[in-house]
Amino acid sequence: MTQEIELKFIVEETGVEALRQHLSGLKAEHSPAGQLLNIYYETEDNWLRRHDMGLRIRGAGGRYEMTMKIAGRTVGGLHQRPEYNIDIDEPVLALDKLPAEVWPQGEMPTGLAEQVQPLFCTDFYREKWVVNHGKSQIEIALDLGDVKAGDHQETICELELELLSGETSDVLALAQQLSQTGLVRQGSLSKAARGYHLAQGNSERPIKPAAIMQIAPKSTIEQGMEAALERALSHWQYHEELWLRGNKKAKEEVLVAIGQIRHTLMLFGGVVPRKASAQLRDLLTQAEAVLGGDISAHDAAFNVAVTQAKLAFTEWLVTRGWRTFLDSKAQAKISDSFKRFADTHLSRQAAELRSTFAYPLGDGYADQVPRLTRDITCVQLLAGYYDRAQAEAWLENWLGLRHAILTRQHIEIEHFRNEALAVEPFWLHSGKR
Repeated sequence: MTQEIELKFIVEETGVEALRQHLSGLKAEHSPAGQLLNIYYETEDNWLRRHDMGLRIRGAGGRYEMTMKIAGRTVGGLHQRPEYNIDIDEPVLALDKLPAEVWPQGEMPTGLAEQVQPLFCTDFYREKWVVNHGKSQIEIALDLGDVKAGDHQETICELELELLSGETSDVLALAQQLSQTGLVRQGSLSKAARGYHLAQGNSERPIKPAAIMQIAPKSTIEQGMEAALERALSHWQYHEELWLRGNKKAKEEVLVAIGQIRHTLMLFGGVVPRKASAQLRDLLTQAEAVLGGDISAHDAAFNVAVTQAKLAFTEWLVTRGWRTFLDSKAQAKISDSFKRFADTHLSRQAAELRSTFAYPLGDGYADQVPRLTRDITCVQLLAGYYDRAQAEAWLENWLGLRHAILTRQHIEIEHFRNEALAVEPFWLHSGKR
């Protein structure tokens, strides 16, 4: 078993040759392009996908390798997943050769070997450069080809940075350098993710409005903050992809995601000092300035300021960059219960909403949209421990109020304001439970 750590980029298709020339200028061990054919397998009921597992056979130069990837962590296109690679004599699955630790219950499920079938394939040429950067050895792979499933296919034009030895921070530092070329953007969809989507019919991906964040039981404040920030980054990258694919409404969700990051940093500001995220917030401001203008999805996605903001945010999350700014008191606080933190702050957000909208505001409603948006976002981040239906019912009227303000529906504004103020709180220690 090895721990795969790699960062995926999408390459600007007209800039492939310029990128190749840039990479060839590095002090690196170069390998010319060679063909890689990969066949991915799945069961009819998506058993592997449901268990966050990926199974493939790769063929190159007459040699074959079976790979199983299992659940790991993906942040902003940086994939950290355990993988098991088994050499095989022919392109035929040999699941019995995988160690027992691969399987969720410690052994291969009965009948699974007979159920897995080819689902999609990728066929591409990979050119490689191995560089020494910082304390690390990193493989840079340029992949050009296609992913295919039935009658559907998509182009592969990617750059992958894989850590061969050393430290993850060096991969991210090298990525920052490469992002300055303006020829790459972080890719949120892996080849496998795109293959699965093609195999399911390649339907248009939907916009996904922000919803209540689910959080694992007994999470710490730090784990809650990480989950909220990773969620916001995922929201950003998912909707950037939709925007690039022609859905112009997705741009608004990209800006919403950046707002989520800011609101999260503010929500946890009593635990993580502002100086810990100062540089990150400056980069987000630059990205917002770019995205707020009249810019195409393509130009926005490959904009250096936008790319570097996402990379900096990815690095801050992966390396937990806030920890060096915490004294012993703050370290103890961030290790406390997220549940208690949520109860306290739900009451604070609700009190702010009730105070702000206690009386009709006449022509002043529009001025309160930023505050209303922030409070709604914070409640969505904090409400995951409670009954989802009750939490959604409480939020429904505040969301309705926000929509009515934005669309200038004056009668609806007062209806939702009164309804929102009348709904009972759903959390503990609210003073009404």
